[in-house]
Amino acid sequence: MFVESVVPEITRQADVLGIRTQVIDVFPKVISFETILEVFWQTHDPTTLNRQGADYGTQYRSVIYYHDDNQKAIAEEVIAAINPSFDNKIVTELSPLDVFYPAEAYHQDYYNQNSFAGYCSAVITPKINKLRKMYSDRLKDNV
Repeated sequence: MFVESVVPEITRQADVLGIRTQVIDVFPKVISFETILEVFWQTHDPTTLNRQGADYGTQYRSVIYYHDDNQKAIAEEVIAAINPSFDNKIVTELSPLDVFYPAEAYHQDYYNQNSFAGYCSAVITPKINKLRKMYSDRLKDNV
């Protein structure tokens, strides 16, 4: 959802074994994997195990699904580099992306269709506004 605001044509919403995540086909000429990770760290707390805000359970874990060994190595390097900037240790899981399961129809474009819903307006909108401000130089005019 957040990366969709940055580069909508390369982002797909996914449910992987019932776990909501973002699956991104990274086109290095458009946006680097490192930039995707940079945005990822800005959108959640990677130091809380199986929790994001008031929500908890394994479906709320921080996870990066990588496509190949190069992406895994990049993610490991970035985690090692930024870990000292957090008060607690990063617990983000690194897992290979084996199978892609498209999200159910009601999850497609969820935020744009439900931006006035309580959770969206209280939690997601402030994050999107933060990212729009931080990455305004990278946004397309129509987002």
